[in-house]
Amino acid sequence: MKPMLDVAMHSAWARRSTLSLVVLSVALSTLLLLGVERIRSDVRENFSQSVSGTDLIVGARTGAVQLLLYAVFRVGGATNNIRMDSLQAIARHRAVAWIVPLSLGDSHRGFPVLATTVEYFTRFLYGDRQSLVLARGRPFEGSLDGLYDCVIGADVADTLRYRLGQHITLSHGGGVIPGAEHADKPFTVVGILARTGTPVDRTVHISLQAMEAIHLDWVAGAPIPGMRIAAADARKFDLSPKQVTAALIGLKNRAAVFAVQRAVADYEGEPLMGVLPGVALDELWDVVGVGERAVLGMSALVAIVSLVGLVAVVLAGLNERRRELAVLRAVGAAPRHVLFVLAAEGGVVTLLGVALGIVATVLVIAGAGPWLQGHYGIGLTASPPTLSQWLLLAAIVAAGFAASLVPGWRAYRLSLADGLSPRA
Repeated sequence: MKPMLDVAMHSAWARRSTLSLVVLSVALSTLLLLGVERIRSDVRENFSQSVSGTDLIVGARTGAVQLLLYAVFRVGGATNNIRMDSLQAIARHRAVAWIVPLSLGDSHRGFPVLATTVEYFTRFLYGDRQSLVLARGRPFEGSLDGLYDCVIGADVADTLRYRLGQHITLSHGGGVIPGAEHADKPFTVVGILARTGTPVDRTVHISLQAMEAIHLDWVAGAPIPGMRIAAADARKFDLSPKQVTAALIGLKNRAAVFAVQRAVADYEGEPLMGVLPGVALDELWDVVGVGERAVLGMSALVAIVSLVGLVAVVLAGLNERRRELAVLRAVGAAPRHVLFVLAAEGGVVTLLGVALGIVATVLVIAGAGPWLQGHYGIGLTASPPTLSQWLLLAAIVAAGFAASLVPGWRAYRLSLADGLSPRA
């Protein structure tokens, strides 16, 4: 079959101008199909690695997915805050080892601000139970002396080009309302976290006391008219937090997770709920799974259209190649050899298109990856295709080879006399 394969290669090269368009079409469909699959798998991987070592996430009673999104991924907002005395009551449960309160709502130049305790930097884990590491500086102290200290994530530092000692001001809410900036109480960057590939990279961290201090002269989301408390004077007030957005809970024994979850749900002081991060993530994938499958289906449809174009091009040129194929038959090629030549030609064209699509996918991911990481916190890696992606690529090549059998079968049925007879 090697001579027939050489014939197929030379025949394809002779018609390279036409087949190059087919190769480009297959490459673009491969880029789309592989790119969608890579984004889908990497986004799932990023989400699943965003929190580990946390047994329960506690917040106001709402949907489990909503609580997970705003407490861990800083997406959306809480329906209500929860009181600190409620968290203190939960902390006294015999199965609870630690609680880290979280307070959200403010921002800095588009990046979310998280108020928490110093314990956050030791208790919060991500990936395979990895701890947060400071690339430079130190964590905030959580004391009145370091009231206006902050620790920023890697994306915040890289995007805004911040360094240790930088003075920054926070904005109330999303920062889109004019005059909603806490300009009278600037913060100092004392620490920059190493990159984690999680929402931590896009977060500005301050103490719970600092969150109370910047809102002393605010009420109902607006500054109190005629009242201004200086940054230094804020230390004279009781800055103990009364409410927070949510809390991360670690247990002494994971076997008690459902007992603690029931205790949280049955708490009589206010309506609360506790969710297991893994269970909430499964619910999230159930919600977005339909959209994932729809996008993947559209990409597969584009690939099918490209392969149909391959069949159309080969069929369109088949009439002009009748004499060529007849000459092959005349020099001793059997009908099966003609079938193999056309099928191999289509398979090679598909294989070249897939290879070009893989290269294009790597280049696009390498180019757009840093931008997506900086703007949306989605980490894409230009790594080799996974097993499922290799199977997807193999399916495209196999489909291209199978599609080439259509014109090959038609050529198989052409008689020798039909190709050698003069055209009318």
